[in-house]
Amino acid sequence: MPRVAGIDPGTLSLDACGLDDGRLYLDASWPTAELLADPRPLLDGLLAAGPVDLVVGPSGYGLPLRPAHDVSDEELRLAFLAPPGEAGGIGGLRALARRLDAAGLPLLFTPGVIHLETVPRHRKLNRVDLGTADKVCAAALAVADQSERRSRPVDAVSLVLLELGGAFTAGLAIEYGRIVDGLGGSSGPIGWRAAGALDGEVAFLAGEVTKALIFRGGVSSVIEDDPELGAVALEAYLEGAVRAARRLRAAAPAADEVMLSGRIAAEPAVRDALTAALADIGEVRLLTGFAARAKQGAQGAALLADGLAGGARRGLVERLGIREARGTVLDHLHVISPAAARRRLGLLDG
Repeated sequence: MPRVAGIDPGTLSLDACGLDDGRLYLDASWPTAELLADPRPLLDGLLAAGPVDLVVGPSGYGLPLRPAHDVSDEELRLAFLAPPGEAGGIGGLRALARRLDAAGLPLLFTPGVIHLETVPRHRKLNRVDLGTADKVCAAALAVADQSERRSRPVDAVSLVLLELGGAFTAGLAIEYGRIVDGLGGSSGPIGWRAAGALDGEVAFLAGEVTKALIFRGGVSSVIEDDPELGAVALEAYLEGAVRAARRLRAAAPAADEVMLSGRIAAEPAVRDALTAALADIGEVRLLTGFAARAKQGAQGAALLADGLAGGARRGLVERLGIREARGTVLDHLHVISPAAARRRLGLLDG
């Protein structure tokens, strides 16, 4: 049976989860900045139990299933959506991916929500960030969790997943075991650090929307600008999450549960407020998974790796449509052309 691992590169921490024949062998978390500067602790952890058959992530906004050694620099730029010299966002992920591949790890890039054929095309128009690859991984964990807890087959699982991360708030609609809609962190409600979806006029007034700008404007930014607005910022945060869940439920009317993941979801006051506000949909649960330290995205990435390597999670991978993912993150743009977006990333037209 396969020995596999999953990696989730978050804004604040980079987590890894390893499974050996379905049993946990790696459960680790490091500050992202430290690991990007020196990935040796990650490499040591991944290989601690011997050679691995497959490693999923870090995949950024995602690619259709591709081994890292087959991925071009152009494709990496599309996956991480950063032009040369861009210092904002989570810098260094492309270099980390290359270092993991150079170390001989069987690294696989996996899709984001925009690549999934299970999401109707009309929901992709003028969208890039419907949910990054790690959100798809978190969805895999959520589907597995509800399936096992409620003794349901994966094709009977329906839920809304809210990801309350250290920077962004995102969400996914899952109906009958398939992702059918998503709100990515840069296109969703206000996050803890990030503003979420920008008013078009705000984007115009900014003059240039940089990666650094995408990562600010959230609750912590509001409080930093004016500490007296703390209660207002928190109200905006909670209401934004509630409205996101209800919007996603419209795309998955069979959803009878809301699962919460991410760093801020662990805060009891936040969880209690969302539980009360969303009780009419169904039970509101914290998605903890099977690991103590690794985030939900890393755990889900390990489950996908297990299924892709022929392990017990094969059915989960098939139901989510991971192998059938297609296209690029730029395919559905009409506000600007895909060619203009490629030029913004420093890529030649093609």
